Amino acid sequence: MISPSLLSADFTNLEKEIKILNEEKVDYIHLDIMDGNYVPNISYGPGIVKSLRELTEIPFDTHLMIERPENFIEKFVEAGSDIITIHPSTTKHLDRTLSLIKSYGKKVGLALNPGDSLDVLDYNLEKLDLVLIMSVNPGFGGQKFIPSALRKIREVKKLIRERNLKTLIEVDGGVKLNNAKGILEAGADILVSGSGIFEKDKTRENIRAFKEIL
Repeated sequence: MISPSLLSADFTNLEKEIKILNEEKVDYIHLDIMDGNYVPNISYGPGIVKSLRELTEIPFDTHLMIERPENFIEKFVEAGSDIITIHPSTTKHLDRTLSLIKSYGKKVGLALNPGDSLDVLDYNLEKLDLVLIMSVNPGFGGQKFIPSALRKIREVKKLIRERNLKTLIEVDGGVKLNNAKGILEAGADILVSGSGIFEKDKTRENIRAFKEIL
């Protein structure tokens, strides 16, 4: 499955970009929400997400790179998010925040940064619909894929199989056409790509090329 990241889209013409995603029938739209605290960048908030929701029925894959996400879950639910993914270190009570997302009937994801241990999955994996493996350090688009992410993908896939779960693995960061096959072979189910998809006059072509690999 493919989840284009709007972070790399043309923000002066988002309606046109969304129209292409609609016509090419992508699986998800990845929304990177950054607060300037957890990561050194600021993107957009629930108001923009709500405006985008009027343009498409494609599920919104919302990645919260923000401190105290529990304070904003309801706003992103109301804005139209379908999947809400958080980072374990951003909330004081992880189980409570995961349960809060579930209480709204939304799918829940947990994101692991390149330096994060898998230990956090030990008592939380059964609660998750999705594990997001960051293959770059979060905060900016266009970074280079960190190869050690492949080992982490394999290890998470092994945990999921051992527990007989249906949890999906999503990979975000430096995902391009030239490494997508290897990432999928390691065990990824969903590929997030921003700069690898949104390219002047080549977005449609790039989506189709990703779909061929998938």
